[in-house]
Amino acid sequence: MMKIALDATPLIVASGGVRRYTEELSRALAENFPEDEFWLLSDQPFSAPAPAPPNLSTGRGPRNAVERRWWLYGLNAELSRLGIDVFHGTDFAVPYLPARPAVMTIHDLSPWMDPAWHSEWRRVRRRTPRLLRWRLATMVITPSEAIKRQAIDRFHLNPSCVVAVPLAAARIFRPTAVLPKGRPYLLYVGTLEPRKNLGFLLDVWREVRRNHAVDLVFVGRRRSDFDGLLPEPGLHVKGLVLDEELPKLYSGALACLYPSCYEGFGLPVLEAMQCGAVVVASRDPAIAEVAEDAAILLNVSERRAWVETLDSLIVQPGQFRTFRDKAIARAAQFSWSKTAKLTREVYAKAAKLFRKG
Repeated sequence: MMKIALDATPLIVASGGVRRYTEELSRALAENFPEDEFWLLSDQPFSAPAPAPPNLSTGRGPRNAVERRWWLYGLNAELSRLGIDVFHGTDFAVPYLPARPAVMTIHDLSPWMDPAWHSEWRRVRRRTPRLLRWRLATMVITPSEAIKRQAIDRFHLNPSCVVAVPLAAARIFRPTAVLPKGRPYLLYVGTLEPRKNLGFLLDVWREVRRNHAVDLVFVGRRRSDFDGLLPEPGLHVKGLVLDEELPKLYSGALACLYPSCYEGFGLPVLEAMQCGAVVVASRDPAIAEVAEDAAILLNVSERRAWVETLDSLIVQPGQFRTFRDKAIARAAQFSWSKTAKLTREVYAKAAKLFRKG
């Protein structure tokens, strides 16, 4: 039996891959390891997963002025009060004092690749390398082998202390019967942010639309550093939608498009695949690792290839049926239960390494 705490700070935002990761992982851990206790902790108000298993609880935030210095004092104080054995920093951070084993998830290396991708992530860019250099993370988790290799190379990590643990699509994502209604559409799901290369996607769609009556639908939270989209015929910016609506949107799309410049895993790609959608995505190493041959992968430098692929999808959609079948089969190889079990193994290894000193 172990007492494990996870950083719940990603749950303060309404959507996004790290929020989904923290929410689904904490729930799956509690469901798969009922003998363990799991706690979600943050110095900010957050919405806990609902419904939550009985062994998944939420802790308190800072209790005094000193504890407001959360990562230095407050978090360790709460961990001690709760008798926590292992702490899991779900988003690039661990406590600044090594009082117990700590596991850090590095989702990708985008904060260090292009400052324009994360204009508000200066703290992460400075803090995370220091935490790793000072060996405050006993173990490191990455969502893909591609990111594992990149993290080891950039931060000079001990390969034996870095484990790739793939994510999964939630159970709600499954093929859904959708009656044709309105014009056919292409779909993008994800945060609206610079790294997702949405200007490129708009240009491709506009060229395709010259010959075909096809709409483009954007679903997701717009980040503050992403310029607003001007209204134009055929473009639908839905913003955030309920999770219950996403399977219908995925299943009803002619194709789901994901032209991201860089990814750590590409969770919307897997969600779309689990719904049986045809996915056209960038040939990013992590996306290629997740999708294998179950998606159409194209270089984002080859605009003509994207236009021609979408032209073919619209004119002869039946020829792409094999991608729908492959997508469902590939997505079935992932589950949050597997993610939880692999993560729990990392916690056990972290505890063992910490005891050895």
